[in-house]
Amino acid sequence: MRKDFGTKTWMYPMPVLIVAAYDENGLPNAMNAAWGGINTDDRVGICLADNHKTTHNILSTRAFTVSMATVAQLAACDYVGIVSGNNVPDKIDRAGFTTVPSQHVHAPIIEQLPMTLECRLVSYDAESNYMIGDIINVSADESILTNGKIDIAKLQPITYDPINHQYRVLGEVVGKAFADGNALK
Repeated sequence: MRKDFGTKTWMYPMPVLIVAAYDENGLPNAMNAAWGGINTDDRVGICLADNHKTTHNILSTRAFTVSMATVAQLAACDYVGIVSGNNVPDKIDRAGFTTVPSQHVHAPIIEQLPMTLECRLVSYDAESNYMIGDIINVSADESILTNGKIDIAKLQPITYDPINHQYRVLGEVVGKAFADGNALK
C-alpha cells in the first residue's frame, strides 16, 4: 500500500551544490543550492531565488561555478547556505574557503571543493527562478582522480535528504551501468 504526500520537492538523490560568483567588485560569494542538476548534454539548471546575493552576482557577471559539496567540507557547505552574502559579505572567508579565478569563465573556484563545473549564464527566468548555464569546463583536483578519472569514492559528494533535513554521502557500487540490464534481454 502507498501513502500519498501531495506536492512536495522530494527527489533522491538531491545533490548539494555550492554555487559561486564574483560581485561587481571581484569579491567572491557562494551559496548552497539543492534544486539543480544537468539540464542537457552541456548545460546545468539550478533554481536560485532572485533575492540571493549569488544570484545577483551571476546576473551581473554572467558567469558562475558549481562545486559538489563534500563530506570533508560539510560544515562549510552548510554555512554558506544558512548565511546570506547580503548580510555577511565575507562569508567565503568565514567558511574557511579560499578561491582562485577560473581559467575559463569570470567566476571563482573554491579550492577546498575538488570538483567544479565552470559555467556561463545562458538564461534566468525570474518567475520560476530557474537558471541555465553552459558548462564550459569541468575541473577536478588530482587528489580525487583514479586512472585519470574522477573517483566518486575519493570525492565523497553529499546529497540532501529533503524529508529528514539531513546530508548523506553517496555510497557503494551496486551495479554496472549499460551492462547489468543485458541479463534481461
